[in-house]
Amino acid sequence: MSESLPTAKNTGGGTPKAAPLTGADGEDMPKATAGQDRPELQQAIQAIVDAGFLGVQARVNDERGEWAGSAGRRKLGQNAKPPANGRFRIGSSTKPFVATLVLQLVARGKIELDGPVADYLPAFELDRGITARMLLQHTSGLYSYTGEFRVDGSVEPGIPAGGADWADARFTTYRPEELVRFGLSKGPRFEPGERWSYSNTGYTLAQLLIEEVTGHSLAEEMKLRILGPLKLRDTVLPGSSPELPRPYSHGYFRYQDAAGKGKVIDVTRQNPSMTAAAGDMISTTEDLATFFSALNRGELLPAELLAEMRRTDPRSAGPFGGYGLGTYVQDLGPDCGTVLHHNGSTAGGYVSVLYGTPDGRTTLAASITYGDAAPDLAEAFPKARDNLLAKVFGGGQAGPADEAKPTR
Repeated sequence: MSESLPTAKNTGGGTPKAAPLTGADGEDMPKATAGQDRPELQQAIQAIVDAGFLGVQARVNDERGEWAGSAGRRKLGQNAKPPANGRFRIGSSTKPFVATLVLQLVARGKIELDGPVADYLPAFELDRGITARMLLQHTSGLYSYTGEFRVDGSVEPGIPAGGADWADARFTTYRPEELVRFGLSKGPRFEPGERWSYSNTGYTLAQLLIEEVTGHSLAEEMKLRILGPLKLRDTVLPGSSPELPRPYSHGYFRYQDAAGKGKVIDVTRQNPSMTAAAGDMISTTEDLATFFSALNRGELLPAELLAEMRRTDPRSAGPFGGYGLGTYVQDLGPDCGTVLHHNGSTAGGYVSVLYGTPDGRTTLAASITYGDAAPDLAEAFPKARDNLLAKVFGGGQAGPADEAKPTR
C-alpha cells in the first residue's frame, strides 16, 4: 500500500486518523460516503461475496486517500449490508499486536529476545533452548493446543476447536496457563529451533511472558503501549466475554452434529479465551489500518527491532511467504511488490485480512463473514482475493493462489 493516509487530527501515535462521519442512525459511516468512488474496489469485494461468503467490509488507504466499503449482507434473513465501520473478531491478526508488544519490552530491556523463556516462567519447566524469538516465529517446537496436522494431512485434535465439538464448547472459558499446559502435555514436535511449525501455544506463552515481566495483564499493557498511543478506541481484548460490541455483522458456523445432520448456527457470540493472545482480539478495519501503518512506518519499534520482525525464517517459506516475528513477508510479484501481512480467522464465523507495504503508506484491512453456504475456497475465493490484492497493490495479478482457505 502506498501513501497517503488522510490528513486529519494526529492520533498521538503519529498516524493520521480522520474523524468519523455520522449517519442518521447514529452509527459511523464509511468515508467512501464522503465522495471517493472506487468501483474497482467495490467490485473486488463483491467477488468475495460471490465466492460464497455472507459479507465483506474493507478499507484501503493509499496515495488516493482512504476508501471504505462493504458488500453482501450483515445478517442472514436480512438485506442490510455490513457496516463498513463494524467491529469483528480478528483471529490471528492479533499476533502482530502481541509480537510488537514483546519487541517493545525487548527494547526496554525487560525481555531478552534470544534468552531462555524458562528464566522468566520457571513454573512451566520449559526447554531452556526455547527463546522469545522462537515463540514469535513459530520455531519453538511446542505443540499447538488447537491441534496439529499429521504427516498424512489428517488433524490431531487439541482442545475443541472445530466441528460439533467447538459448537458445543464455544462458551467455555479457558485460562492461558491451562492452554499452555495442555500444549506442553503433548510433548514437543521437534527440538527448539530445529524446524518451523505454526503454534498458538507460543503466542499464549508470549502473553504470560508479557504479564510476568510487567506485572500487568496483557490488556493493560496493550492499552498502555499500543492502543492508547494510537487512539485505537474500537480495539479490545475481550478476555472471556462472548459479546461483540456494536455495530457488527453476524458470523455463522456450518457443521455436522453427532447424527451427521448439517447445522448452521449464529456464532457472533463466542468465548474467545480459547485462543487467548494467539487470536482473541476485536477490532475494526480503521483501527487495524492505523496500527499496521504505524508499525510499518517505524512508529512503534526501533528500526533494528522492526528489521528483526521482518527477518523471515527460511524454513517458513510457503504459500503465505516467509514468517518473521508475528508478520508474514510476501512478494506478490513485479506489479505488486513486497507486502507484510497477517490474516486470521476464528474457529467459526469470522475471517480478518490485514496487509501493508513496508513503508506503511498503503494498507488493506477487511473482515469476511461466513453465512449458511459453503464458500468456494478452491477456486473462486483465491481468484477474488488475488484480484483484490492486485487492485490495491498494483496493476497486475497478485500471483498464484497462496492459500486454499482464509488463514487461521
